[in-house]
Amino acid sequence: MRIGLIGLGDIAKKAYLPVLSKKEEIELVLCTRNEETLHTLADQYRIQERVKNVEELIAANIDAAFISTATEAHFEIAEKLLENGIHVYIDKPISLNFGESERIAQLAKDTGKIAMVGFNRRFIPKVKELKNHGKPSFLLMQKNRFAQPDEPRRFVIEDFIHVVDTLRFLMDSEVKDVKVQHLKKGDLLHHLIIQLIGDDCTAVGIMNRDGGVTEEIIEYSADHHKFVVNSLVETTHYHNKEKSISSFGDWEPTLMKRGFYDLVDHFIDCVETEQEPAPSIEDSLKTHEICERIVSMIK
Repeated sequence: MRIGLIGLGDIAKKAYLPVLSKKEEIELVLCTRNEETLHTLADQYRIQERVKNVEELIAANIDAAFISTATEAHFEIAEKLLENGIHVYIDKPISLNFGESERIAQLAKDTGKIAMVGFNRRFIPKVKELKNHGKPSFLLMQKNRFAQPDEPRRFVIEDFIHVVDTLRFLMDSEVKDVKVQHLKKGDLLHHLIIQLIGDDCTAVGIMNRDGGVTEEIIEYSADHHKFVVNSLVETTHYHNKEKSISSFGDWEPTLMKRGFYDLVDHFIDCVETEQEPAPSIEDSLKTHEICERIVSMIK
């Protein structure tokens, strides 16, 4: 299978390139307009095929592509690839514009090609295993950052979208209502608190981007048990007066802990077997739709 990697920025360097370059069963083609970056990384990972734009990538007869460019370029690239019969993996979000996100979902359906959004938290072992403990009655997720308030649309759709999607994944039920509280100073959003209301479950999502620490914490309450996942790598289990902690071994690779091995494998497997990925593009679109509602409620 021939796979393109488009965009060689930080996330591609940290996650996608190290994982994809180890897969002997694929032929990897690197694509970026930055020629210095293109040749430096291709040489570093001993990758022979390298192109400078999407048109050259399409001409290289690839079967699928990982889109890891700036968000503003996602729509145009994904649209062009799907129209040329190429499966696409899109690093979240699909687009900052909900109409464009809908267009990609519809185009994938019309062309019969896979479009999958990179919500890696669904593949993180410590997050996935929470669902083994029964349906939750209450969820709390905080994804805070140190001193980074931002414009509301970018705050929500580029970053907070991870919180919305992870809560939806763990709720495992339809979101019936959304409630929003926020603090905005001038044009910048400083913090955001939401409630997602489902059948017999309330999920609370928090992001403070004007705080004193960068952190990520998930609390999962089910059947008189509470599980707290800290920094996505350590779980503390509380039951009555008992407490236990489980974590990874020291030698476990970071990209495994953060779900990227399983995420990449899942997309490639779906392309090979022509199966719908999980999350499907329709399911991912629901997350985008909730984020669009949140942005509208803030405004």
